Amino acid sequence: MIQLIKGFKDVLPGEIEVWQTIERAAKETFENFGFQELRLPIVEKSELFSRSIGDTTDIVEKEMYTFEDGKRGHVTLRPEATASVVRSYIQHKMYAKDPIRKFYTIGPMFRRERPQKGRYRQFYQIDAEVFGIDSPYLDAQLIFMLATLLEKLKARDVKAHINSLGCPCCRPNFQKALKDLLDAKKESLCENCLRRSEKNPLRVLDCKVPSCREAVEGAPSILDHLCDDCREHFETVKAVLTENGVDFEVDTRLVRGLDYYTRTAFEVLTTSLGAQNAVAGGGRYDGLVKALGGPEIPAIGFAIGFDRLAEIVAMQQTIEADGPTLYIAPLGDAATNKAATWAMQLAANGVFCETDFAGRSLKSHMKRADKLNAAHVLMVGDDELDRGVAALRNMATKEQWDLPLDGLVETLVDRFN
Repeated sequence: MIQLIKGFKDVLPGEIEVWQTIERAAKETFENFGFQELRLPIVEKSELFSRSIGDTTDIVEKEMYTFEDGKRGHVTLRPEATASVVRSYIQHKMYAKDPIRKFYTIGPMFRRERPQKGRYRQFYQIDAEVFGIDSPYLDAQLIFMLATLLEKLKARDVKAHINSLGCPCCRPNFQKALKDLLDAKKESLCENCLRRSEKNPLRVLDCKVPSCREAVEGAPSILDHLCDDCREHFETVKAVLTENGVDFEVDTRLVRGLDYYTRTAFEVLTTSLGAQNAVAGGGRYDGLVKALGGPEIPAIGFAIGFDRLAEIVAMQQTIEADGPTLYIAPLGDAATNKAATWAMQLAANGVFCETDFAGRSLKSHMKRADKLNAAHVLMVGDDELDRGVAALRNMATKEQWDLPLDGLVETLVDRFN
């Protein structure tokens, strides 16, 4: 028997209802905030990710699914969505008509990391990006929108962590102070962080290795090095979040290692799954559009880990598939022939309808209707056909009515729509 590749999963009925609930809530929430849906390819030129995520990151160095595609060179299954959204924004010159654009996209991403519980090689993300606005009010609004979605989904035990990464004017002083500390702590750093300390020192702050975390315990805070503009920007973000009731804490270890990330960075962490885990993360990347060949346009966005959010939502509430509005229970060949036509016509007119062609007894039909959680059952046999009626039963109240067969489909459509 051929089975799934390790690190991939099927999303089956019984679980897919949670996913559909999240998708509906995300679309409704984002569109209320003025976002438009964007659908993107899952394969891009590898250069897009090496330039946007960074050559020295674990994602690019170790985790991407990259392969050669003839004359097109190296292509990659997308490991994240932001780079693709930015590429699309630039390629289609969306900025020409109006640089201010808001997009969201939902779909699969791919990373060849070690599979473990809650982490898959094909995973899903909900992604939201905004271009053309550099205001701190937008930063706060994006975090508020994320909090609104999580509240709508009844996701508890979540909290926003925020930080400022400064800008090209104020970050060099912080990087120098951090580099001085790392040089003094080299014997405590892991192999990856030794390399990072030379090429990208901010990323050492994000390392999960205990010895590295201990080594940077007394690391300088970037908040102590912010210029006046960046400090004012961050203070405004905090004030707006506080005014709108968003639960957050300032986390000076929250960083993004690449130069085009500026000012606000944020994550939403949960304790619902045991150890503290990030369910969403994002930040401002004012230099990325230009770095990928576009004009100098500010941008900010976030991504939600769909798989992890689905776990949280499933823990907090039970979401089941709706049963059919109507189950038709035909008794005999003539009734089965009629039932087949009625079921198709009702479904085509918006009534969720099921029937059965196996020649069951009425008792078996009723058991089947119960199993499907049908709201109503329409019973018809030779006797009902002779009398020109069918019996409709409400499965909750057990009330029952005779309905004329003449115009039956129209009667049921009017009743249930």
